[in-house]
Amino acid sequence: MPALCRDCLHPFETGQRCPACRSPRVLSHPELLSLSIAHMDCDAFYASVEKRDNPDLRSRPVIVGGAHRGVVSTCCYLARIKGVRSAMPMFQALKLCPEAVVIKPRGSHYAAVSREIRALMDELTPVVEPLSLDEAFLDLTGTERLHKAPPAVLLCRLLKRMEEEIGLTGSVGLSHNKFLAKVASDLDKPRGFSVIGKADTAAFLKGKPVRMIWGVGAATQGTLDAAGIRTFDDLARWDRKDLIQRFGQIGDRLWHLARGEDFRRVNPHEPMKSISAETTFDEDISDRDLLDGHVWRLAEKVADRTKAKDLAGRTVTLKLKRADFTTITRRHSLREPTQIADRLYREAADLLAHVGDRGPYRLLGVGLSDIVPASAADLTPDLLDPAAAKRATAERATDAIRARFGPNAIVKGRSLR
Repeated sequence: MPALCRDCLHPFETGQRCPACRSPRVLSHPELLSLSIAHMDCDAFYASVEKRDNPDLRSRPVIVGGAHRGVVSTCCYLARIKGVRSAMPMFQALKLCPEAVVIKPRGSHYAAVSREIRALMDELTPVVEPLSLDEAFLDLTGTERLHKAPPAVLLCRLLKRMEEEIGLTGSVGLSHNKFLAKVASDLDKPRGFSVIGKADTAAFLKGKPVRMIWGVGAATQGTLDAAGIRTFDDLARWDRKDLIQRFGQIGDRLWHLARGEDFRRVNPHEPMKSISAETTFDEDISDRDLLDGHVWRLAEKVADRTKAKDLAGRTVTLKLKRADFTTITRRHSLREPTQIADRLYREAADLLAHVGDRGPYRLLGVGLSDIVPASAADLTPDLLDPAAAKRATAERATDAIRARFGPNAIVKGRSLR
């Protein structure tokens, strides 16, 4: 059975230790040298960057997220041992791990580090599909002739370079499709490398919970539970037509996943699905005037991100989270896409005005989805609002001034509320 040392990259036949360097970090699998679809996930990315940048934090539990009223963006493994998890309310995380150091996220810095990692991936293959700053799919099919090494060796080399050159660790899943590669990358974190071959797919999935499927959250899990589907075995017993009739288009996908089948290609040009921003308040807010000010600031932030990516969106979303953490979501589809903050603000403010619940709220979010290129945006004048074109022109002039003199060169009065 082919084997590979993760430390010195020496290939050999099966053994518990590398014959060249005696390292116990050995990969061994019958299909190790033939699989080419991978998922790489950095280990506790934000927290790991903070620990790398500040060695004094290396032996301490670190939580990256908002203040006491916020939520956990991510945390290191020392905090995870205490039960802290991503998206957990910060007050709950600090009850579980009161000794943790809480650090405010540094988005632009994490993005810069992410670009360093992406550059290493791009050296291996042009077919890289990023899912976020800290994870991506890679298709290494056909790269062996170029690099004179099979994909498994290239991936071990990637992880080794990440540690040595960037100071961060990651975990890799290697398989024959995207679904199983992503599942595999989570099996042995941190610093993991797991393989799921074609021959052992059925045995691997047997008895596993369906919540393992990426994208199956609490709502979908509840729907599947109601149908008596809790494991892949339960799912495999359903007829394909019955699944489609019960669950629609996702039913067909579930039928294939129950058999370990996923025909999606790794797509380096996967379109962005949404752009959003949200804020968690220091104190719960019910005052509509204060909420309106936050709606403007978030709309402006979303519009700035949309313009920076030369995109636009057709559907406006408003998200509110009550003090008891229940969520209210409202959406409205526009006649044509927009990237104008003023238009986004007015639509989100209108959604807020029609929310019957008076709060108070602990969180507010604004988003754009149904993303399209900016060339398709804001083409038709709004006949019901003749002043909209003038406001859009003024906004673009404001953007130009801010680009030259800084983001605070011009500040709208409503953003001060």
